[in-house]
Amino acid sequence: MRVRAVRSTLSRRVAAPLSVLVVLLGACATDDPATTPPPSATPVTLTNCGTPVTVAAPPERAVTLNQPATEIMLALGLADRMAGTAYLDDAILPEHAVAYAAVPVLSDRYPAKEKLLEATPDFVYASFHSAFGDEGVGDRAALSGLGIGTYLSRAGCPKQHRPARLTVEDVFAEIRDVAAVFGVPERAEKLIADQRARIATAVARIGGARDVSVLWWDAGTDAPSVGACCGGPNMIMSAVGVGNAFGDLTGGWANTSWEAVADRDPDAIVLVDAGWDPAAAKRAFLTRHPSLKDLPAVAGQRFVVIPFSSTSAGVRVVLGVEALAAGVAQLPAGADR
Repeated sequence: MRVRAVRSTLSRRVAAPLSVLVVLLGACATDDPATTPPPSATPVTLTNCGTPVTVAAPPERAVTLNQPATEIMLALGLADRMAGTAYLDDAILPEHAVAYAAVPVLSDRYPAKEKLLEATPDFVYASFHSAFGDEGVGDRAALSGLGIGTYLSRAGCPKQHRPARLTVEDVFAEIRDVAAVFGVPERAEKLIADQRARIATAVARIGGARDVSVLWWDAGTDAPSVGACCGGPNMIMSAVGVGNAFGDLTGGWANTSWEAVADRDPDAIVLVDAGWDPAAAKRAFLTRHPSLKDLPAVAGQRFVVIPFSSTSAGVRVVLGVEALAAGVAQLPAGADR
């Protein structure tokens, strides 16, 4: 799992021929805290990334670190119990913008531990293991010693506790865990049902699984970083039902070579769009590269643009699935192998 702490700018969408831009439509299902019953006070005990987590009552002053964690909380209607947030990759989803505006932003990146403690949190929820590292807010055991509970996304667990192959079900399990901790399990089921329905609709538009090979290009020009067997990119490709051109490589992402890309000759190419490595620059590189420009996927502009924020394990995964499925649906006849 890559450490998000090295990322510094916001993702931006760009237009491209035969590209599919993620349109942030279709609000995630949430409950209005003002019209729903108070959360259950039943103690919750679970094991998260190998760490025991016990909460005697639903937290009232949670701090979220990283965009996926923040948006899961907002999608569950828990803004009223957020004492702070930090470290976005992109603008917050439009349907959560109003709720997010009421939550104090502690830092553009990870806050110093002192800044975190000033918010008097009773719980810290993060998406990437870097949040609890030296550049973050301190390790989980130290926070527990201060009476602060913690939760880390399954996708961000240390390697020995990470799912062997990340799936959409792992995201749904995380949503259920968080909803249980905060005493709102019914909201999780409503949100998950909405996401399942959207994924099913997206896949139905391409008629189910397709014999299509997809290169997921995340970053890098000397040695391209591509979606490998077991992380977020493969999760999205698997949900859509297409093949991962580099699914034989280990890890969530892996470095390869342009010679290998040419040899594997993918049917379509995902261009991850990020402020630090925009999709437009990736597309320009491919179309000018002497050994890549004539690949059918490049010459035919079979590109799917997906923002970085839609590739992390959170409520935006459904947007990545919808974008990839729409891109595959636009492939010309004969592109399937």
